[in-house]
Amino acid sequence: MFSKRRVAIAAFFVLTVGFVYLNLSGKAPGIQNFVELGDQENLGGPGNEPHPLSIEALREGEYPGSDIAIEQTLSPGSNYQRYIASYKSEGLKIYGLLTVPNGSPTAESGWPAIVFNHGYISPSVYKTTEKYVIYQDAFARAGYVTFKSDFRGHGNSEGTATGGYGTNDYTIDVLNAVSTIKKYSQVDPNRIGMWGHSMGGHITLEAMVVGRDIKAGVIWAGVTGSYSDLFERWRRSPIPGNTSLTRQRGRWRQELSSKYGTPEQNPDFWEALSATSYLSDISGPLQLHHGAADSSVPIEFSQNLESQLKEAGKDVELFVYNGDDHNLSKNLSLALTRSVDFFDKHLKEGGE
Repeated sequence: MFSKRRVAIAAFFVLTVGFVYLNLSGKAPGIQNFVELGDQENLGGPGNEPHPLSIEALREGEYPGSDIAIEQTLSPGSNYQRYIASYKSEGLKIYGLLTVPNGSPTAESGWPAIVFNHGYISPSVYKTTEKYVIYQDAFARAGYVTFKSDFRGHGNSEGTATGGYGTNDYTIDVLNAVSTIKKYSQVDPNRIGMWGHSMGGHITLEAMVVGRDIKAGVIWAGVTGSYSDLFERWRRSPIPGNTSLTRQRGRWRQELSSKYGTPEQNPDFWEALSATSYLSDISGPLQLHHGAADSSVPIEFSQNLESQLKEAGKDVELFVYNGDDHNLSKNLSLALTRSVDFFDKHLKEGGE
């Protein structure tokens, strides 16, 4: 009896050791795998799912958009119609300013289109028909359908305005806007460009490395640095009279660094968030504009992006405006003319 008991204990010991060995050798799920995953999560390393803010997470998403709905007819432009329109993004109703050239498209496939991405405007004062209207007008008069999304939480758009850097919400709204404008009967889905200013430049760059629909992009004074640059070298100016919103706007830095470490401590994590890590996949040529006296966004962001795109063998050009500000107010007409000419070259030549 004693002998049998010793045999049973020995057999149990052998099985236990074997199970632990399999776990530690990575051949079966177990303690070490759990510890490794836990450590990786704490350090922001690779896990089963990409971080929600990462480019890979954006690439894994689905952006079906919707049919565009005309909500209100506005007074027309010189040779185009103006509407407040809406579409769906993650179940939210998002509004925007839509312009459509008069008459029939000059090409059977439809009009070329430009999706506009506005810069930061406090959601509490944002209005669909204010700001950027003169920018859209330049492209609308040149024979483009244009659509400026209000982004969630702006104007009458549903949802919460979460900011352009701590979440991908606005980029998701824009990717759904692209899918929506592709479905619009008067648009050629193969001739879509994108224009972005400041925060909208950040969104434009993300959209162009995530999908293939944007054939050409123009960025003015874009926040186009890597996430390491944004963390270490850039802070937006305080919002006058609103210290709580100022603090909230930059909270993403503290939240990410406390959980995943700083860019110096965990560079792989921060690179995974950055569109600049994926420039070899950009969907089309890019034109950059920046004022040398811009006090809101450093000109180095545009200069570095130009260098990085050239190193990747991509088509890029940069225009620097000496003495000009964040809005290129001293060279507005010239910058708009250059932007229209750029889109004409890449979206119209050979297509009409």
